[in-house]
Amino acid sequence: MARVKASHMYARISPTKVRHFTALVQGMTASQGLEQLRFLPNRGAKFLEKVLQSAVANAEDRGARSPASLKIAEARVDMGPSFKRVWPRGRGRADMLQKKFAHIHVALEAPELS
Repeated sequence: MARVKASHMYARISPTKVRHFTALVQGMTASQGLEQLRFLPNRGAKFLEKVLQSAVANAEDRGARSPASLKIAEARVDMGPSFKRVWPRGRGRADMLQKKFAHIHVALEAPELS
């Protein structure tokens, strides 16, 4: 069994907003995972859906015949860098505002590829 990977580096979304959906689709087939993510209204689900679609396209490009046979072997979200901004507050104080980035990785198991 060969692994086919896809990733979205420096996605402009907090990793905690995407991690919930990786646990949801872990172990499903690619078509089931896409169906689950397609009807979720969350922004994190849309990011993960696009990476999963890219992984399926990579598998088809490498010779996989049916997307129904592809299984999601790994779906993980890592912390990327963060922009730090100063947020002025009352009484002359300032708070640090962090704009976080995520690295989204998806790996599929393709049984017909060797």
